[in-house]
Amino acid sequence: MLLLAEFQRQDIKRAVGSANRVFAGLLAGCEQPLTTLQKGAITGAALGSGIGMIAGGSFGQVVGAGLVGGALGYAGGALYDKNSK
Repeated sequence: MLLLAEFQRQDIKRAVGSANRVFAGLLAGCEQPLTTLQKGAITGAALGSGIGMIAGGSFGQVVGAGLVGGALGYAGGALYDKNSK
């Protein structure tokens, strides 16, 4: 049982590491600086998807968590941008 838990932990680490590399590639591939709204949306989507993967959700749940996280990140970026001006 302990060996199975160790394999699952390694799979989660690999999945999160892969997702982080994908998001880093998206960020690095932008030709102009990102706005605060875009940064918030990307960060929220990454956090939502990562939490969904770590929690062991199905593919649909992970995608849903990414969408909700992206929306909340966008809203948070909008509030931050509004208050900083």
